[in-house]
Amino acid sequence: MSTNKIIQLNEGMIKQELKELVRTSVEETINGLLEEEVKALTNAEKYELTQDRQGYRAGHYERDFQTTSGNVKLKMPKLKGVAFETAIIERYQRRESSVEEALIEMYLAGVSVRRVEDITQALWGTKVSPGTISNLNKKVYDHIEEWRERRLQYEYPYVYLDGIYLKRNWGGEYENVAILVAMAVNKDGYREVIGTTEGMKEDKESWRSFLVSLKERGLQGTRLFVGDRCLGLLEAIGEVFPEAKYQRCVVHFYRNVFSVVPRGKMKQVAAMLKAIHAQEDKEAAREKAAAVAAKLREMKLREAADKVEKGIEETLTYMDFPATHWTKLRTTNVLERLNREIRRRTKVVGTFPDGHSALMLVCARLRHVVSTVWGTKRYMCMKALEELSDTIVSAG
Repeated sequence: MSTNKIIQLNEGMIKQELKELVRTSVEETINGLLEEEVKALTNAEKYELTQDRQGYRAGHYERDFQTTSGNVKLKMPKLKGVAFETAIIERYQRRESSVEEALIEMYLAGVSVRRVEDITQALWGTKVSPGTISNLNKKVYDHIEEWRERRLQYEYPYVYLDGIYLKRNWGGEYENVAILVAMAVNKDGYREVIGTTEGMKEDKESWRSFLVSLKERGLQGTRLFVGDRCLGLLEAIGEVFPEAKYQRCVVHFYRNVFSVVPRGKMKQVAAMLKAIHAQEDKEAAREKAAAVAAKLREMKLREAADKVEKGIEETLTYMDFPATHWTKLRTTNVLERLNREIRRRTKVVGTFPDGHSALMLVCARLRHVVSTVWGTKRYMCMKALEELSDTIVSAG
C-alpha cells in the first residue's frame, strides 16, 4: 500500500511572505518612477554628461510613505540647478486619509445606522455595522497617534506655531478647545507638520508642554520660531529652546495696532506700518519705526504709538536671516492653508464631544494635506542659510 506524503503549509507565513513581496515590489516601482522623473527633468541619465543636461543629482533623502501594501521607503531625489517636483506622490495618497476622516466624522456625529451603512457602502462597496465602525475608529486613532508621536529625524531651522480654536461640549456646556499646531521647514527646504496637541487654552504651560514634547521627539537645529504673541509663548520658547530666536507674526502685530486706530485712519496707518518692514535692514527698520511712532503721536494716536514702540523689535527678527527667506519668515501665513482645511472639515462636525476627538479629526486632515503637493514641493532654498551659518562660524 502506497502512502501519500502530505505537505503541510504554514498559511500565516505564506501570507506574510506574499505581503512583504508586494510591499518591496511597490517600493521598487515607486522609486523607479521617481528616478524616471529625474531623468526627464535633467534630460540625462545618471552620471551622463551631455550638452542638453539640465541640473545635476545631489543625492537623496529618505521618506516614509504609507501604501495599502504597507510602509515603504522612498528615495526622494535632490537636484541642483532644477527644482524637483514629483507627480508620483500625488497619485499615491497617504493611507486612506479620506477614509480616516469619514470614519471619525461618523463616529463623532453619532450618525444613524442607516447613514453609517450608506457611507461605508459608498467607501468600500459593502455595508459595515456601527459596531465595526467603532473598531475601525480605534484602528484609525492608533494610526494617527503613531503619526503624532513619530520620531523627528531631521534638523528643522524654521518652526511655525499656531493655535486653532474649536467648540466642544463639556457637561452640557459649550466651550473652546485649542489645538496647537507646529509646522516646520526642514534642512532641505520642505514643509512638515511636526506636532499637534490639545491645549485647553493658549497659555505658557500649554505651549511649554508642547515644546518639551517636540524636543523629546527629536526636534533639533531650530534657529527661529514664528508665531503670534500668544500668552506665554515667548517665555516657553526661551525656556525650552534658549538658543532659538522668536519672530512675531507681522500680520498679527498690525491687527493689534489697528485695534486702537479709528476706522477712518486705518488705511493711512497700514501704509505706515508696511513701510517699516519694507526697509532693507534692521537698523533702517528701527529708524522708520521711531518715525512712525512719532507720526502716530502727532495724529493723536498715542495707544497705537505705544504698541509700535513696545512691539516692533520682535517683528524684525526675520532680518537676521537670509533676505531671500524674509517674506516667508515674517508671518504665519504658511499655516493659513492648513487652518482653512481644518476649519472646512471640522465645520461638518460642529461641536465635538471632547478635545481628543477634535484633535483626531484635525490630525486626519493634516495627514491628508501634507501628502499632497503642499508637503512634496520644496518651499525654500536653504543654501543661503547654510552660507550664512558658514559665515558666522568663520567670523567666530
